[in-house]
Amino acid sequence: MTEDQLYQQYLAGNAAAGDTLMLRCGDALTAYLDAFVHNPEDAEDLMLDCFTIILVNKPVIEDGHFRPYLFRMARNKANRLWKLRFRRQEFSLDESLVSSDDSPEDAIQKSERSRILHKCLNRIAPQYREALFLVYDANMRYAEAAETLGCGTKKIEDLLRNGKKRLRIELEKEGITHADI
Repeated sequence: MTEDQLYQQYLAGNAAAGDTLMLRCGDALTAYLDAFVHNPEDAEDLMLDCFTIILVNKPVIEDGHFRPYLFRMARNKANRLWKLRFRRQEFSLDESLVSSDDSPEDAIQKSERSRILHKCLNRIAPQYREALFLVYDANMRYAEAAETLGCGTKKIEDLLRNGKKRLRIELEKEGITHADI
């Protein structure tokens, strides 16, 4: 069942559908918010605020637009918080946890690659980082990412193409070639 179908069921009175929505989208939304505010507690608070607004106010959301609506609301809330607290915008991805199944050498190698990737991501423009995050980490379709960022799908394609190009250049500066990726 899609997020949109779950939301429609919630609107029809199925409270469990709201819980399922939070479980399904909560972690990705929190990670997205944490990339803006750089504070896991604030990110979780903002995520809960977003779901509270949606589940209490029950806004009319067109079919197929639940995720973009949710992420756009979250983005706006994060921007407001960011402006209030820090007066500058920065976007980065959190390092993923290393699997315990890895050998120590593999874990060190993954950790080093992750560190270099994040270092390189922080060197490219914020709009490229955000587009890459939405499509590749939050698994949004181009149309959903475009709606979240308030632009067209052609702009998302351009941001992704240019972002990957810039990221590849930065990775090569760090000695990571296409074959290593």
